[in-house]
Amino acid sequence: MAKTDIVTLDLNFQGMPQAIAAYLIRHNDGAVLIESGPGSTVDALVQGLKANGFTPGDITHVLLTHIHLDHAGAAGWLAGQGAQIFVHPVGAPHLKDPEKLLRSARRIYGDQMDALWGEFIPVPESSLTVPVDGEQLQIGALRFVAVDTPGHAEHHYAYVFEDVCFTGDVGGVRIPGFPYLRLPMPPPELHLEKWRTSIRRLQALKCARLAPTHFGIFDDPEWQLAAVVRAIDETLAWLDGVMRDDPDIEELRRRFVTWSNEEGLRQGLSREAIRSYDLANPLGMSADGLFRYWHKVRNAATA
Repeated sequence: MAKTDIVTLDLNFQGMPQAIAAYLIRHNDGAVLIESGPGSTVDALVQGLKANGFTPGDITHVLLTHIHLDHAGAAGWLAGQGAQIFVHPVGAPHLKDPEKLLRSARRIYGDQMDALWGEFIPVPESSLTVPVDGEQLQIGALRFVAVDTPGHAEHHYAYVFEDVCFTGDVGGVRIPGFPYLRLPMPPPELHLEKWRTSIRRLQALKCARLAPTHFGIFDDPEWQLAAVVRAIDETLAWLDGVMRDDPDIEELRRRFVTWSNEEGLRQGLSREAIRSYDLANPLGMSADGLFRYWHKVRNAATA
């Protein structure tokens, strides 16, 4: 059976290529998007759709892996164009009423909030569909399966379509051209043990290709998923060592950024590639996630 064409739309986040993707899949009555991207990239999304013969009104369904702003920020805008938005049940209330989500983001991004992420429009309840784990989603002749994959966030789905798994953030951040990935580990729901379990579940599905939102479609899923597990284990070992000194959050950020960038350079990343990775996965935010994870999860489990 021929594979359905999947178009990777580069949303050119902050002028940087290969930082955030949305995936476009045609069907008889329009098209499906995997991820909406943030509100700040709506113009790039519209241009990408136009280049492929579509308008925003042609998008019938948007499947969100989770509700973080880089993945779901433009969902409300697309709902206003007529799209039905699919989202994890834990994330759905925050799309209908995003104030708590936005308040939390403003604490992190401050004055950069609007420039980075743009407008986040609430999604009307009538435009929301909330699948359960393992549910088959039939859209015309297309069939997707929602797979609950916590770890990066509690409200995270991967979607399996034909031989492709759209991994959102649980499959790591990986830029084409480099045999290297990073784990995006923001607060407040980071849970590395759950993440490892989610990856084992994806490994068991034996998909032929992976499509992380950051960035592109890769045909070496065994390597990538094993690399995620390896990165989880290396991060836990690093964190266990560093936290013996009981650093405050500023010191942990400094040490984590240094460690991560040294690892990237050691594995052959260019400075430009590191900038792309930093846009797709800000290291300071991952340090904050690790700090909270240590005190709320890891330390509590060993106390």
